Amino acid sequence: MALEQLKSQIGGFLKANREQAFTAQNMADGMRMNSAAAYQEVVNAMHALVRDGEAIETDGQFSYNVNAGYVIGEYRANDKGFGFVKYDSELPDFFINPENTLQAMQGDTVRVSTVKPAPAPDRGPEGKVEEILTHAFERVVGTFSLGSEAKGMIGEIKLSDKKAMGFKVLVSGDGLTPNDGQIVVAEVSRFPDKIHPRELVAAVTETLGYKDEPGMDILQIVYAKKVPSEFPQAVLDDAAKIPVDVPESDWAGREDLTEQTLVTIDGADTKDIDDAVVAWKLDNGNYHLGVHIADVSHYVTEGSTIDAEAYTRGTSVYLTDRVIPMLPRNISNGIASLNPNVVRLAMSAEMEINPEGRVVNHRLHTSVIKSHARMTYDAVNKILEGDVFVQEEYAQLTPMFKVMGELHEILYNMRKQRGAIEFDAPEAQIIVDGEGKAIDIKLRERGTAERMIESFMLAANETVAEHFDKLEVPFLYRIHETPDEERAKSFFEFAKALGHPVYGDPSKVTPGMLQQLMADVAGDPAEQMISTMMLRAMKQAKYSPDPVGHFGLGASYYTHFTSPIRRYPDLTVHRLIKWYQSHGYGVEAQAKYADKLGQIGEDTSTRERRAIDTERDVDALKKAEYMLDKVGLEFDGVVNSALKFGLFISLENTVEGLVHISNLTDDHYEYDESHAALIGRSKHRIFQIGQKVRVKVLRVNKEERTVDFILVDPESAPTTDIRVASKTNGKFGKGRNREERRKNERRGKSEGPRQRRGNLDAKQGQKRDAKRNF
Repeated sequence: MALEQLKSQIGGFLKANREQAFTAQNMADGMRMNSAAAYQEVVNAMHALVRDGEAIETDGQFSYNVNAGYVIGEYRANDKGFGFVKYDSELPDFFINPENTLQAMQGDTVRVSTVKPAPAPDRGPEGKVEEILTHAFERVVGTFSLGSEAKGMIGEIKLSDKKAMGFKVLVSGDGLTPNDGQIVVAEVSRFPDKIHPRELVAAVTETLGYKDEPGMDILQIVYAKKVPSEFPQAVLDDAAKIPVDVPESDWAGREDLTEQTLVTIDGADTKDIDDAVVAWKLDNGNYHLGVHIADVSHYVTEGSTIDAEAYTRGTSVYLTDRVIPMLPRNISNGIASLNPNVVRLAMSAEMEINPEGRVVNHRLHTSVIKSHARMTYDAVNKILEGDVFVQEEYAQLTPMFKVMGELHEILYNMRKQRGAIEFDAPEAQIIVDGEGKAIDIKLRERGTAERMIESFMLAANETVAEHFDKLEVPFLYRIHETPDEERAKSFFEFAKALGHPVYGDPSKVTPGMLQQLMADVAGDPAEQMISTMMLRAMKQAKYSPDPVGHFGLGASYYTHFTSPIRRYPDLTVHRLIKWYQSHGYGVEAQAKYADKLGQIGEDTSTRERRAIDTERDVDALKKAEYMLDKVGLEFDGVVNSALKFGLFISLENTVEGLVHISNLTDDHYEYDESHAALIGRSKHRIFQIGQKVRVKVLRVNKEERTVDFILVDPESAPTTDIRVASKTNGKFGKGRNREERRKNERRGKSEGPRQRRGNLDAKQGQKRDAKRNF
């Protein structure tokens, strides 16, 4: 029987019996195809159905794939009722009309069928939500108010999550009965439907405190983002069993490096110190660089309760006035922290680096170390700047710091020559008082010491990645893929329109092309604009077993090895290093982790994004809080996004706010996509990314984490020869008005205050310290 005919028969049978699973033998017997040749035809047909996505195989049994012909993705809601479903990082999203959303909420995982195919390569198909597979808001957090007009309900919850603030949450009597004004956690029992399209029903499971209590504003975000903030008692009990000092028995099999002059260099407030460094000049003109990382894997053993909790967390989360650690504090701040003048266990990467910045020799091994000094970035910066008083204070270490400074310059120039892209955006330090209220915002400055530690961590990460990639064994990498052709092409066209063309093929974009562009526009008024748009064209960095390299760094090999206290992928990398060193690199040794690394990469990447989102939301909350008493005051700012609904303005202190297009009253402004600009129809004033403006604070909403501005002097904006056709009477004509509006709505699906943020790993890496870079 022909393969396609056999596939059709078997596929139809599986579909008709979708609740059951069958072996190939079951199918062959049922079809009376019992000869060896006929049985093989059945096996081939069933495997072909699996490859085509029409069947699923589990332990040798085949069943109908209920998702055949559908796609599964994440629903993104629009306030106007329609939505989009992201299902592939490379392809345009599905557009979902209001009548086809099935009342899905932001972040829901949905199964979508195709209503209309994609009308163009840069626009997605139109779809219909057939089923909501998982709800993003199974648990909600907000302020409880007693009493409700709805029958059988005891009150309502005002949600703290911006993505769901438009929904009413009724509280049933099935759970706790909180007091009025308490912050509560509730489990949703009824989601929006056709009868109640903007309404949920939930039962309170936990009370966190009262709305105005110190720290409660941040705690709401933490709970809403589902960030685990309390360690289970079993984890704390197991952590308490870990010794506070390193016993002599733990020295066995490790190199004793306690006499080497290792130092740690961190921020003054850092308590979880996970790296120590040492450097000296070799007789042959090369440099020795030692990067020694806390051996967390010695204490956090695979499969333990502590390990399971660390995996659930994925990363430490750094908030304005607190840190939610990945590991219990007696590990992260205690036995695993490389505190000065105490013995610690480490994983060491020792490298010999030539004057061109290439690692010509290296060793990876376990060790016993002792930090000889706990240095701060500020002190080392002063030493490198020539401060004689600080140099005298650290007279024994100053010569080594000067060698480190030389080596950093070599490594920096090497990265620059290979095309690494530098994004050095300002980072805010939000100062809070004893009650947790934001009272000031300062800009963090990254001096040579911060950049030096960054260079050393990058060198170690690349060395470890290259070591295992060349061994061709399963390993976990930190990857940053090349921008896809469509995004690259759009960016190239944008840069060209500004008079700064990118030289090269957008289908084969290299870091060097973009680095050259940034060199060409350095100091130019268009620099900030091009830098921002370049960032948007980048993909997101992530963890993966596929060694595709790191585009932004211009690195062929890259992993995360240097922060196992605060990142689970680094802990995994340490385990892999130990495993291969103990068991060799053969097929049997490779099998242990080969099937696990893909899932670890996906899960840790997801949890990293959760942490980043939480950090951003807390920063936005505290920045809005800081601006509450600034209404009516004027500030200098810079346009960092020009969108069809207005301008996002960043102040010098990094506070961001919106000038809504309704408040641009001096003209009728329309959006020009090719120049990412708002242009006045009559007076032809233009507002673009990077443009300096003067703004007045119009209103501030702390709960929604928003700041609104108005322009003080819009007449001072430059004019342009660019003309934007009217959507009503311009070249498109009245007949295309609706079509163009819908097209713009589609294109605006991802436009918003967060869009310009972190696609590139480099950007987010600077959030807390140099070691978190990339």
